Amino acid sequence: MANTLRTARHRRLIELLVEARERAGLTQTELGARLGRYQSVIAAIEGGGRRIDLVEFLDIAEALDMDAAAVVEAVRAVRA
Repeated sequence: MANTLRTARHRRLIELLVEARERAGLTQTELGARLGRYQSVIAAIEGGGRRIDLVEFLDIAEALDMDAAAVVEAVRAVRA
C-alpha cells in the first residue's frame, strides 16, 4: 500500500476535522486536552504530517461531536 499522507483523501479528512474543531469553537490546545494529548499532536495531525488510526479518529470525532460515518463517506467520495 502506498503512503497515504498528503493524498487527496488525507487532505479531505484533515479539512473536515479542522472545520469541526473550529465550528465547535475549540483551539488545538482545548481539543488536545479533551483527548489527553498535547497541542503539538493536534497540530501535527492538522498539518498533515501525522496519520491517525481508526480508534484515534473515533476519539477525535466523539470529542468534536462529529458523525464519524458521515466523515468516512465524505472521505470515500474523494477520488483516490
